[in-house]
Amino acid sequence: MSNITTPFGLRPVRYKDGSPWNGGGTIRAYIHASYAAALFIGDPVTWASELDYKDTTAKYPSIKIAAGTAASMLNGVIVSFEPRPATTLEQIYSPASTEGWANIVIDENVVFQIRDDGAGTPSKVYVGQNATLTAGSGSTVTGLSAWVMDTSTPAADQTAPLFILGLADIPGNELADYAVWEVLINTMTNAGGRYLGVTAT
Repeated sequence: MSNITTPFGLRPVRYKDGSPWNGGGTIRAYIHASYAAALFIGDPVTWASELDYKDTTAKYPSIKIAAGTAASMLNGVIVSFEPRPATTLEQIYSPASTEGWANIVIDENVVFQIRDDGAGTPSKVYVGQNATLTAGSGSTVTGLSAWVMDTSTPAADQTAPLFILGLADIPGNELADYAVWEVLINTMTNAGGRYLGVTAT
């Protein structure tokens, strides 16, 4: 039986100590109306360095989509959106060029699940290696991200944003194309646990 192909981005499932993810380790983040890209639950994000995107109160970080490539920072993962002031409806995604608020996981101890892109044949060698991500167009129906793990990149490369812990132990998940993997975010902080700051431009 083949794996399901539908992506869902990065999904928090547990902590490194084995305890289930309880929604902790998240912060509120600002999305500026000038940011011309839609955001979805499961999207990897980074701090927005553009001065125009900053929260004018300076109370919250402003975010934009992460590159997901080697040598790029990944500061958090979107887990939910707050209702926009103009509506009381549940906000399952953030439309492009629309001001909003997201809740993001920034805890480096959180283990995530992510589907691979199905572009290569996964193998046991992946375990313990690092990998990059590939972007996709999220669903405005489910609100879920379409980001996936790039199967062309697993290697012993510490600059890649994901560290592969292993194949997710879930029903129907096979070591084959479009498998679901458990990963840690490798670039949430730099060496020594220190955060790498950005300068607004």
